Amino acid sequence: QVQLVESGGGLVQAGGSLRLSCAASGRTFSGNAMGWFRQAPGKEREFVAAISWSSGNTYYADSVKGRFTISRDNAENTVYLQMNSLKPEDTAVYYCAAGQQYGPWVNRQNTYDYWGQGTQVTVSS
Repeated sequence: QVQLVESGGGLVQAGGSLRLSCAASGRTFSGNAMGWFRQAPGKEREFVAAISWSSGNTYYADSVKGRFTISRDNAENTVYLQMNSLKPEDTAVYYCAAGQQYGPWVNRQNTYDYWGQGTQVTVSS
């Protein structure tokens, strides 16, 4: 079993920044895709960003492009989400996820086999 543990969430004012971390542990995971999703109250979970462990290729939702940056540290088995210029509409529980293959499908939830428990991000206006 692969465990994913998110951290770094919190309360921040609009325009501020936060960095989320997702540490992978447990059984060796051979998958290549890591993603971040978020779910706001009363809304469906939506894709935020994804990265390939092997190539470092990235993909972003239009709503966060230019403000958020996903990165990975292969040695530490950790993926990061740097969030800048935060807006109140970024308020949500943020989840990281791990999947087998990286490709044009990485914005789909069914790409991913493992999910973290989520971390709350609240942006005040």
